[in-house]
Amino acid sequence: MKAILGRLQRSSRRYLIVGASVYVFELIVIWVAQAGGATPVWSVVLSFCLGTAVSFFLQKLITFGDKRMHKRVILSQALATTLLVVWNLGFSIALTKVLQNFLPTIIIRTLALGITAIWNFYLYKTQIFNNANETLIG
Repeated sequence: MKAILGRLQRSSRRYLIVGASVYVFELIVIWVAQAGGATPVWSVVLSFCLGTAVSFFLQKLITFGDKRMHKRVILSQALATTLLVVWNLGFSIALTKVLQNFLPTIIIRTLALGITAIWNFYLYKTQIFNNANETLIG
């Protein structure tokens, strides 16, 4: 039991470190894009897309140690991650609509990030990047 908790704690720490690193990376992308003349909206779109791709591979390889790089595995994991991102966006919008008259937007977004980080970790660990699953689809 102690070994299982130790592995969970290590992967949890790596998950948080990767997430924080990707957040910093996205901020740098926004800064560089705007310095290069991009509008705020386009700089956020660029940082979101690049950040999602970087996060996918860092979480896969570093946090969860999933070294499988077969095309079918990557595609099924990317599809599952895309569906999760869309779900997270819908949840974030719904939470904002419900709480917008009670809390500042930044608090709502932080709350949504905290909640989605918990279920993302669980789904990444048990489904998406689980080495026991050869593929998620098909």
